[in-house]
Amino acid sequence: MKKIIQACLNIFIFLSLISFLTTSANAGKLEFQENASAIIVSSLQDQSKKSFLRTFYKELLFLPVWVQESSLSPAAKEFFQYVKDDVALNKEGNLYRSITSLENEASMIYANKVPLTDIVSLEFKISQLYKEYTDYAYLGSINWGAFNARISNLKVNDVSTEWVLHRPEMDPASMVEKAMFGGSLKNELQKAIPSAYHYKALRKELVKYMHIKDNGGWNKVLLSKSLKPGRKSKGVPSLRERLRITGDYVACNEDEEGDIYNQCLQEAVKHFQLRNGLEDDAVVGEGTRKVLNVSVDQRIETIRLNLDRIKWLNPRHSKRHIIINIPAFKLYFEEDGKLIQTMRVITGKPNHPTPIFSDTVEYIVLNPYWNIPKSIIQKEMIPKLMRNPNAMARRGIEIRSNWGKNSKKISGGSVNWSKYRYSKTVPFHFAQVPGYKNALGKVKFLFPNKFSVYMHDTPTKHLFKKNKRAFSHGCIRLQKPRELLRTFSEFNDNIDFDKSQHILEGKKRTYITLKEKVPVDVIYLTAWVDYDGHIQFRNDIYNYDKMQMKSFRKW
Repeated sequence: MKKIIQACLNIFIFLSLISFLTTSANAGKLEFQENASAIIVSSLQDQSKKSFLRTFYKELLFLPVWVQESSLSPAAKEFFQYVKDDVALNKEGNLYRSITSLENEASMIYANKVPLTDIVSLEFKISQLYKEYTDYAYLGSINWGAFNARISNLKVNDVSTEWVLHRPEMDPASMVEKAMFGGSLKNELQKAIPSAYHYKALRKELVKYMHIKDNGGWNKVLLSKSLKPGRKSKGVPSLRERLRITGDYVACNEDEEGDIYNQCLQEAVKHFQLRNGLEDDAVVGEGTRKVLNVSVDQRIETIRLNLDRIKWLNPRHSKRHIIINIPAFKLYFEEDGKLIQTMRVITGKPNHPTPIFSDTVEYIVLNPYWNIPKSIIQKEMIPKLMRNPNAMARRGIEIRSNWGKNSKKISGGSVNWSKYRYSKTVPFHFAQVPGYKNALGKVKFLFPNKFSVYMHDTPTKHLFKKNKRAFSHGCIRLQKPRELLRTFSEFNDNIDFDKSQHILEGKKRTYITLKEKVPVDVIYLTAWVDYDGHIQFRNDIYNYDKMQMKSFRKW
């Protein structure tokens, strides 16, 4: 059916174009179009059916897009101008230089009488450049195949994770097609720019940092030891200037801009610390100095990398949306695109990374059991049982003979656990009973997925005080699970929040199926713009920045 619809659409386009060209004003163009089309068809015969040019022109019925008999087409001129106006594009790169080169080549071609084959050759060159630009603008520079190979190789060191991709929804041929019939290619290109995850705001920050670079960037902060509020140091002016360049520092009283680390500069330091995931104590210690002295080139590189990550995230269009950004260790709950709730989270350790994927919260479990996965049983539980047969009983973990409904409860001392330490299968079912000591706490939010990852409460509340919170085996621990339960109750009338609180006082496991389910996206952004419009940077806790930069394409 899809092929039939496309065929009908192509016939309609062809008939519309013939009608357009055979009007009195355009009749003279018809012969050029026919002859150029014949050369295009002939030139592409030997190319693979899957080659870009062949598929591109097949969709466009082998009609020329960029060239006319005596000049470039309006679409070509609009495309060239659009690329030159792209303030985020590297003006020293090959892509930008190719625009200038092709413009010069077009001027030479149309200034001299050249064979039609030369004009069609120019057509193909512009199409190839168009592909390069749309790849750059909408697909980005990350070599996802190379990156996925790198994270697959981590399994050698017993580290397993995944980054699930969502290919950007854009069709270069259809954008050109609309321009051929009087539309604006510029408008089509702009409509394809991502809007989710504050992409456009981050792109503006890229331009800002590119301007900073053009103006000389920033010098290193000249502090050799920690600077505390109220102290005096010769390095204070360099600190002030560094923060002024990135907009963190705004003068309160220029008469006070000396060597004293005054209140005005302290507020600027705290603002900078918050933007970079540091403790906002106004003390310029080793950690803060290190981040202050990250170069503008590194910041530009990080922003570009994260812009390209956003292009491959799930572009949600739902009313509600949960986002968990791993490097930020934060959960964000959006409604109609606005932030309604946020909280700290704990994510997977670097050797147990939380995967990057999308799913939907479908169930809530009150007083959950923790069904312990085989990997944790073998790595952590069995060694403890080999030392102490009562180790599981002390933690409220039941051991059952199998996963069956009527399986028998067995004691830790009744099994020779050394047989299962490295075996491929472990028949026993380990489950921690509900209660405040349960590793999942009192509430669990389920979005069924192949990774067995979910959001849950935790008894280790003290860990939320830390700035870096990569402590779990891959699941997402919540700072305020009951507040999240309350939020779900506000648009799910089958959740009685007060009744739920009463249930949580006991130990009875209770399942709640959500009527209004919520999409959840686990993402990995080390640079982004927050809901207040401030650019944020975070540490690359899983070394994904480093891995992706190894094969990052330069345009």
